[in-house]
Amino acid sequence: MQLRELGSSGLLVSPICLGSMTFGTPVGEADAIRLVHEAMDLGINFVDTANVYEGYDRYLGSPGGTAEEIVGKALKDRRDYAVLATKVCAPVGLGPQDRGLSASHILRELDNSLKRLQTDYIDLYIIHWPDKHTPLETTMAALNQAVQSGKVRYIGASNHSAAQLCEMLWLADKNGWPKVVSSQIPFSFLRREFHNDLPFCEKHSIGVTPYQALQGGLLTGKYHRGESAPAHSRAAEKPAWMWEFTDEVFDRVEGMAACAAEIGVPMAQYTLAWTLAQTAMSSLVVGAKRIEQVQDAIASLDVEIPAEHYEKLDTVSPPPWQQPDPIRS
Repeated sequence: MQLRELGSSGLLVSPICLGSMTFGTPVGEADAIRLVHEAMDLGINFVDTANVYEGYDRYLGSPGGTAEEIVGKALKDRRDYAVLATKVCAPVGLGPQDRGLSASHILRELDNSLKRLQTDYIDLYIIHWPDKHTPLETTMAALNQAVQSGKVRYIGASNHSAAQLCEMLWLADKNGWPKVVSSQIPFSFLRREFHNDLPFCEKHSIGVTPYQALQGGLLTGKYHRGESAPAHSRAAEKPAWMWEFTDEVFDRVEGMAACAAEIGVPMAQYTLAWTLAQTAMSSLVVGAKRIEQVQDAIASLDVEIPAEHYEKLDTVSPPPWQQPDPIRS
């Protein structure tokens, strides 16, 4: 598997990153550990988690930590071979200091994550969500402290716009702090609101690591217009995590399915290949219940999408409006 650069970090990561949001439930500890080991044996070296991940059992104010504990056990004897990412911001309790991007919360949760992950450093520490209550300069100062302590190697952002990334870069330049090297955004053929941010990331060497590329399985072909969700699917087990099954959604799903069928490729593989071909992509965060799903994701790396398909798909699921180039319009 050919590795890719993660932004300007110098880190080389597999183009498929194993996500762990469902570790705990429905993916139990033993199955999750086996999944991590088998994925690494196939060449995946990038593992993503978060302090709040605990699968379907998560509730408002729950302490989280389940997925990190599982990942820590899985990587205990393989730590040197893994690029490990985790996140901070979301609530881990009901108290006012149990959430957000204050220095207090970041540094406390960093130590908690290190304990659960059974490691003394995090390769990529990601601020999970924007925090409107904490100035970004305060957050960046805390992240700099984490890097200077040796507990964090690089910093990233998740669910942040290009404007917010720009402010992070400016603060880093102004203060001599580490720069953000990655942006983890929700991005798929069905969800393209961050599309216009991708050129900014490319220009400033920020590696994009999208999540929900398969949109909860909608872009795998397992769901069909007018039919009930299959047993044991996410839509059946955790419908709150799914998009509403509207005709507009299925118009787009069926458009992608038709293109995949045209070249004889499974829809999930085609979808991941399309996503990875977008601007500034470093690695796709892919969750899985079974190793076969990981193998399917890896197989997408060999899929070649005809050039004309990209324009065709843009008519089915248009990207956000872009200002015309005055030179070419």
